Amino acid sequence: MQILLTGADGRLGSRLLQSLTARGHTVAGYDIATMDVTDGDAVRARLDDTRPELVIHCAAMTAVDQCAENPDRALLVNGLGTQAVAQACLTHGAAMLYISTNEVFDGRETQPYSEYDRPNPINAYGRSKWVGEQVVRDLVPRHFIVRTAWLFAHGGGNFVHAVLRAAREGRPLRVVTNEISSPTYADDLADAIARLIETGRYGIYHLVNEGQVSRYGFARQALDLAGYGDTPIEPIALAEYQRASQPPQYAALRNFAAAQLGIRLRPWQDALAAFIQAEGLQRA
Repeated sequence: MQILLTGADGRLGSRLLQSLTARGHTVAGYDIATMDVTDGDAVRARLDDTRPELVIHCAAMTAVDQCAENPDRALLVNGLGTQAVAQACLTHGAAMLYISTNEVFDGRETQPYSEYDRPNPINAYGRSKWVGEQVVRDLVPRHFIVRTAWLFAHGGGNFVHAVLRAAREGRPLRVVTNEISSPTYADDLADAIARLIETGRYGIYHLVNEGQVSRYGFARQALDLAGYGDTPIEPIALAEYQRASQPPQYAALRNFAAAQLGIRLRPWQDALAAFIQAEGLQRA
């Protein structure tokens, strides 16, 4: 399949590029320097050049606190940028896969959200991604919307790295106990997406590693797996953690739709253990 991939230099995009290529697809990957998704003319030009059968849209403003501080920018990139990509897909007759988030939900439920629950975002990041979802659904007849959560990936800059770096440096850890979701390993997500597009079964999917956990429990598991079982964590409530963006308190996702196609991701504990081993993060 001829595929155009936006955000190809990102944590998920770079892994997707590898996974799709390994499965025999022809992938044209673009990063922000080579394709500004907020520039409709540039987006159309790239699709004119590559004539893709499918566009996978990973490029996004994902720093949730920055989105809260600059909601118009978040809406421009995640909303109108997605509109530009979707419009180009419509023009060229290409299918589209859009990466979305668990933060389109308000966190008021007590059991994992399914693909068919109604979004109700409570922060700027979630709202901008929900706008993107609606644009894709309205403009692109053949589309996948893939929601995921708490992504951890190789290359640094994620929650696991932050927790283990603090432990190595002997800094105190204070982690929230009542923010709950589904940690997801980028390698597993990329492989699941590659399998999903080959089914041709368009729709909304939740692709996350199986299970749910609090931020506190996730941090504790990472420490234990990496050999820092003696490192204490001070438990705190979400209300005590001051930040620009307010995340949904409970936003675990249930993979129902993809599971019916035989696409499941392993439990998050197993994925985390594989990630820590691959990164060489175990205590010396």
